[in-house]
Amino acid sequence: MAVTQVEIRSGAYYDSVLLMHLQRSLAALPNILDAGVVMGTDANKEILAQSGLLRPEAQATAADDLLIVVRAADEAAAQSALAQVDELLTRRRVSLEQEYRPQSLETAVQTLPEAHWVLVSVPGRYAAGVARQALRLDRHVFLYSDNVSLDDEMALKRTAAEKGLLIMGPDCGTAIVNGVGLGFANRVRRGPIGVVAAAGTGLQAVTSRIHRLGSGVTHALGTGSRDLSQAVGAVAARQGLDLLSRDPDTQVIVLVSKPPAPAVADGLLRAARSAAKPVVVDFIGYRPSARQVDNLHFASTLDEAAELAVSLTKDEGRRTEDEGRRTKSSPFAPGQRYLRGLFSGGTLAYEALHILQDYLPGVYSNVPLDKQYRLANSLLSQEHTIVDLGEDEFTVGRLHPMLDNDLRIRRLQQEADDPEVAVILLDVVLGYGAHPDPAGELAPAIAEARARAEQAGRHLEVVAVVVGTDEDPQGLEAQIRQLEAAGARVETSNEAAVRAVGRLLRSGETKDEGQRPKSVDLSVLHRPFAAINVGLESFTESLRAQGAPVVQVDWRPPAGGDERLAALLERMRG
Repeated sequence: MAVTQVEIRSGAYYDSVLLMHLQRSLAALPNILDAGVVMGTDANKEILAQSGLLRPEAQATAADDLLIVVRAADEAAAQSALAQVDELLTRRRVSLEQEYRPQSLETAVQTLPEAHWVLVSVPGRYAAGVARQALRLDRHVFLYSDNVSLDDEMALKRTAAEKGLLIMGPDCGTAIVNGVGLGFANRVRRGPIGVVAAAGTGLQAVTSRIHRLGSGVTHALGTGSRDLSQAVGAVAARQGLDLLSRDPDTQVIVLVSKPPAPAVADGLLRAARSAAKPVVVDFIGYRPSARQVDNLHFASTLDEAAELAVSLTKDEGRRTEDEGRRTKSSPFAPGQRYLRGLFSGGTLAYEALHILQDYLPGVYSNVPLDKQYRLANSLLSQEHTIVDLGEDEFTVGRLHPMLDNDLRIRRLQQEADDPEVAVILLDVVLGYGAHPDPAGELAPAIAEARARAEQAGRHLEVVAVVVGTDEDPQGLEAQIRQLEAAGARVETSNEAAVRAVGRLLRSGETKDEGQRPKSVDLSVLHRPFAAINVGLESFTESLRAQGAPVVQVDWRPPAGGDERLAALLERMRG
């Protein structure tokens, strides 16, 4: 008879990548049926409950507690697995820790003084403190961490602007600086187009499309998802626009974001009109008064933004490799009518919601366009649903879905078993920092889901959009082949994929401006890239794979995780 056992480690901090590997190692042990290794946040406990892995003794755990749960064929197998946890953790750490790792940011700067960037991906409640420390040391910051308060973001960006430093983030997943990809970045060729984006996967989609159209990118600067809000005032976006306007290698600039606050949009567009070069603007869902105003060229989709940028650099007509493609109706069973979208990229999900307005009466989401379509429970879909699994509610104490497919695979199985579901739409984002072989994990799950639907007398259509290039380490064509072999329809354009889904469902319908920041020295874009990484070790591995010098800090929560004592130490520093 199957048994579930849990081990709780209070105040234990481990890298999210390490936890992912531990979970997979436990799940692979003999007679282990399932495993969960997460920090004890409320959201993670709810996910464990959905998987049948939450025991009563785990209910009272705190966010800083480590939860290790195994479901085994018998009690002996469960105890054996838990007894191996320390050995598995040690084995993984030994394989990673082969070089000297400073324990403080100050020591790291002394170790690699040419590192003008600090990458921060520690848990959100500590991230602002690390970023402040980096700014004190006059370093630019790539702040990947989410769950950073709005007040902290505003204060950090004010400090950075006063010092002439860049701070990309918080919640900045992607950037390319002088040919080096940060976070989740695709390998794209160098070229004449610069990008400023408040959208991580939006930035990836545009730069990948530019690459596939035969052009390339000078730099792609992320800002963080809230930068263009009224409160923050587009501080990082203005800095990025100013840098690329002054950069002699950048001929065309692309601005990508979800719709900014109206006053912020007006101010940013005024700044863009002062650039002495064309600027392509894609504020997703934004309706401009004209398609072109002076040097501003407005796009309505991510694909069009890339195509416009390329045409402006090459002076040739826009081309799209997906033009003219049509979707055939699928033989759905009676009652099959709903879409379920499982996205790792927030901007791709947001664009999908906008495009689907042309096809569907309403789509529920955890990031809805209209609050009446907000999901009551993000773990449970209703009618047509698009879920952004990269939202904060899913990533506290858990690895981002671009690195760990476990949650998405479980959700895929859940959606596929719903007899009313006709189509599942998902994204597969490639590039440095992302999962080394996402299709290798998703394809078997897709094949199994379609087979189970067929056995139940239903046809399940799976559509996947792959964001990447032929030079990405995962191999674009290899990823596409795996997904197609599993029976998925694959697109390399988010717009094409979403419109295909919209046509498929419709055809099968059944009736039943703020203060200008101080200029950042242009050398930040042109000096050889070197960085200090505080957080996810996979980012260090990614930078090394690209030939960039990097030092990994052996970071631990300050004051042993005691937030009141940590705040006191921070005030003493400041």
